[in-house]
Amino acid sequence: MSAIYLTEADVARLLDIRLAVEVVEEAFRKLAVGEAMNVPRARAQAPGIVLHSMSAAAGYLGLVGWKCYTTTSAGAQFLVGLYDAATGALAALIEADHLGQLRTGAVTGVAAEWMAPRDASEMGLFGTGRQAETQLAAVAAVRRLKRAFVFGRDADRRVAFAARMSARLAFEVSPVDRPLQAAEELPIVVTATNSRAPVFDGAWLADGAFVAAVGSNWLNKAEIDATVVRRADTIVCDSIAACRQEAGDFRDALDKGIFDWSRAFELADVVAGRSAGRGRADGIALFKSVGLAIEDVALGAKLLELARREGTGVVLPF
Repeated sequence: MSAIYLTEADVARLLDIRLAVEVVEEAFRKLAVGEAMNVPRARAQAPGIVLHSMSAAAGYLGLVGWKCYTTTSAGAQFLVGLYDAATGALAALIEADHLGQLRTGAVTGVAAEWMAPRDASEMGLFGTGRQAETQLAAVAAVRRLKRAFVFGRDADRRVAFAARMSARLAFEVSPVDRPLQAAEELPIVVTATNSRAPVFDGAWLADGAFVAAVGSNWLNKAEIDATVVRRADTIVCDSIAACRQEAGDFRDALDKGIFDWSRAFELADVVAGRSAGRGRADGIALFKSVGLAIEDVALGAKLLELARREGTGVVLPF
């Protein structure tokens, strides 16, 4: 079967956040039982550009694949490649900007399903970009949200974001003027920013809150402070190996001796029922995501399945 090329428009038309949450949850379940394998990101740098590459094997889907992307001052360019596991033949090349937004939101949705308070109806959100959109949509897919409070540094952007997401999700998304208002006494707090420094004070968190920190995958960037880590009685990573390499959110707590990696659990083990997603009812549950290729490969595989079913995509000459 010839390889096909799928565009951003194909991704947006064929996939949605609810489907993405289901696909990503299954991927983590398969990771737990050894039917999938993830290889953490590697980076190659030259003046003005970084090439990021990551790969995964999804034996349960009969596919292996990679995501590669470049970042420059002009932005980022993303591609996912999928290969048939039986023949080694290229199956698909996928434009993967929106795919990445969906899978990053979806993994937070999976974590929220297993870790957030069941009766949570409100959340706080830091960030007003496209990643923040799928974060909010993913949490709304697993919890019956009635209201969200969003903070971003640019007042005009947070007002526009709130109006756009209120209309899309059919509940009230309110822009707030101070970080405190997106964190204090809320049952769910999600950070999806490009900040290099913590965006809120961990002392503001309510007992029993679920926190998802997803914006940073560099050791020199942190969206949460050491207080969040200290207060958390459950800490779950999308991958401990990947977080050890990339999660700057833990560096301050590590340096201060209030965290060590033995406290962390894998999301795959939580989904498989091997580890608890929450400790005490009044304990804080922290999820840290740096982004894994298995998420891209699994979601890309679903996209390929749907595209083949309806005969869409550009056939490649090899």
